[in-house]
Formats: sequence, C-alpha cells, structure tokens
Amino acid sequence: MQRHKSVEKRARKNVVENQINRQGRSRIKTAVNKVLNSKDKKSAQEALKNAVSVLDKSVKSGLIHKNKAANKKSTLSKIVNKLEK
Repeated sequence: MQRHKSVEKRARKNVVENQINRQGRSRIKTAVNKVLNSKDKKSAQEALKNAVSVLDKSVKSGLIHKNKAANKKSTLSKIVNKLEK
C-alpha cells in the first residue's frame, strides 16, 4: 500500500463502509426471512410491510438496485397472497 494520506484515509473509509453495507444486507435477509417463515396471513402481511420498508431504504442508500428491490417485493407479495387465513 502506498504511504499517502489519501490512500490511508480511503482504507479507513473502506472498513467503515464495508461494515455498514454488511449490516444493510443482513437487515434485508432478516426481513425477507421473517416474511418467508410467517405461518398465517396476518403476520405475513405485517412482515411484508416491514420488508418493503427495509428494501426501499436500501435502494435509497444505494445498497441494492431499484429493480432488484422491486423483484424481491413482487416475489414476497406473491408468497403472502398464496397463504390462507
């Protein structure tokens, strides 16, 4: 690694940004799994509402692409709609 101030700062920022992105991806996975593991339709709808919010925030922060979020929301809503009361 070069010994420039900008290179050292970039390395420090990379560590922090990597941690933030890791937390965001984990948050997405947790929200999606809560929807998939829901047994009844009412709890699945609540979990879906939370998952949509998490996905939208991830798009806003640039963590994932908007089309990926749209595809994930569509897939989850299809799964929730197939559940019976």
